[in-house]
Amino acid sequence: MSSVYEIIKRPIVTEKGVSKKDAERTLCFEVASGANKSEIKNAVQLLFKVKVQEVRTATTAGKLRRRGRFSGYRPDWKKAYVRLKPGEKIPEYAEI
Repeated sequence: MSSVYEIIKRPIVTEKGVSKKDAERTLCFEVASGANKSEIKNAVQLLFKVKVQEVRTATTAGKLRRRGRFSGYRPDWKKAYVRLKPGEKIPEYAEI
């Protein structure tokens, strides 16, 4: 992967993601399917200027979707949970 913007696609702003951010200092991102943990760690450190303690990843299978008699699958995607080191300031991307 060449660019940090190709590795990290978007933050996941859900109820679970925001509660993990507040309680466990863990950020949640949708990332590129081919990205590994070290690439994700380096991308987060460069984008948000923070130190990362741990990265956990999960690949989510695409769901079956139907439109009348036509059916197809959504694409598979990968998400990453990034835990920050103690004392690091948490970036505020989920403010409303």
